[in-house]
Amino acid sequence: MPNKNSFKQLAIPAVTSLSPYQPGKPIDELERELGLQNIIKLASNENPLGPSTKVQEAVNAAIEETALYPDGNGFHLKQALSEKLGVSTETITLGNGSNDVLDLVARVFLNAGREAVYSEYAFIVYSIATQSVGATARVATALSQDSEQPYGHDLAAMAALVNEKTSVVFIANPNNPTGTWLKKDQLKAFLDGMPKHVIVVLDEAYGEYITESDYPNALAWLASYPNLIITRTFSKAYGLAGLRVGYSISHPDIADLLNRVRMPFNVNSLGLVAAHAALSDEAYIAESCRLNKQGLQQLSAGFEALGLSYIPSVGNFISVDMGQEAMPIYDALLHEGIIVRPIAGYNMPNFLRVSVGLADQNTALLVALKKVMERV
Repeated sequence: MPNKNSFKQLAIPAVTSLSPYQPGKPIDELERELGLQNIIKLASNENPLGPSTKVQEAVNAAIEETALYPDGNGFHLKQALSEKLGVSTETITLGNGSNDVLDLVARVFLNAGREAVYSEYAFIVYSIATQSVGATARVATALSQDSEQPYGHDLAAMAALVNEKTSVVFIANPNNPTGTWLKKDQLKAFLDGMPKHVIVVLDEAYGEYITESDYPNALAWLASYPNLIITRTFSKAYGLAGLRVGYSISHPDIADLLNRVRMPFNVNSLGLVAAHAALSDEAYIAESCRLNKQGLQQLSAGFEALGLSYIPSVGNFISVDMGQEAMPIYDALLHEGIIVRPIAGYNMPNFLRVSVGLADQNTALLVALKKVMERV
């Protein structure tokens, strides 16, 4: 029987050198490990409200159809997205979460000999998608910690890395895990300077949470920039992380290419139904955004009271600087029944990323953090 090393020899080098994506620790895993109950998870940027009543009703009504394959084209969801966003259904590609769409982009536009550009501290899936297809990553130095957007995207530094080999540029707005964001004029100037052969992916996974007036309406730019792909998800503000539904909007020719490599039935039937119901629930989104804004204020004030600095965020999470290696504090919080996210994998070993929870969950985190800091 072949040993482990011989299997690695059969695989392509780009895959054997990959580090797998590490998700936030599941609640039941911590229950098994430590025997704890009433665990609070603030690790994966999930919506603490849970799915809306409209979503639950729609899923319950559709449960009997799960013996049948889903609509592989996602007709009804695409129609709803088309009407809400004011775009043609031909511009939409559905994915198993927006991560799936990011992977589709890499499979279509990247391979060995081509390059992708993204920022330091950017969402780690850009690195995984790029490396998995054998392409070369060009990582731009991020903004300094004392800038207006600490650790955020430096668009000038990113533009400087673009050359004739560049096929894709990944931009997160806002960015995970920093929570930083790019203003309309900045982003438009960057797009104006991009060569036509470069695909620009604008990842707006957390865009629904942003209320700043300078946040760009990138959908309005699609006609002017045919090389632009916008990716979004139902996992965050819409509260459907467990059902995995995302999508992109792009030029119809790009959407056609993405759909050629998209796996059949990549979005399950319950996900399609849930996303369709969630899309029309404007009251739920408004409440999610209201609670998120309050939660960011609560956590920011709590960190300040503890003497901790943090990166100002417009997402549904905030990264806090522990002033020391964060892993021991993360481990100690686990024993207090609180799951957050260490981000050493982003080369930010002193930071913990905390998802915004309900008010009582945020309070529990701050109380536990104070307790842990006194003894670590």
